[in-house]
Amino acid sequence: MAQPAGLLFSKDHEWVKLDGDIATIGISDYAQHSLGDIVYVELPRVGATLQQFAGIGVVESVKAVSDIFTPLGGEVVEINAAVEADASLVNREPYDGGWFYKLRLADDSEKKNLMSGDDYDKLIAEA
Repeated sequence: MAQPAGLLFSKDHEWVKLDGDIATIGISDYAQHSLGDIVYVELPRVGATLQQFAGIGVVESVKAVSDIFTPLGGEVVEINAAVEADASLVNREPYDGGWFYKLRLADDSEKKNLMSGDDYDKLIAEA
């Protein structure tokens, strides 16, 4: 499964889209498919300061509850209210309307700890 161009990924199946110092973050199509029908998403609050790879919320599906880890550190500047209102949006549009939150990067060098789409494809092929 080829990932959308220009995204970075964590080993915990979160994706990152960078636009300058703002990162938009969500979970991968592989992750949402593995979870099944998502019924609830707990997101961080705007203004929260997050540390790279720290647990920051949960995704609840009909199958399981899974922690969300932030792939990059920084300050949360926006959350996706549409996902809070309708968590199933993550299943329908994991890379578009189903994003979770945006943050202002604290340390641009943290990107080196993430994977390209090709590397992420290799990771999920081994799963």
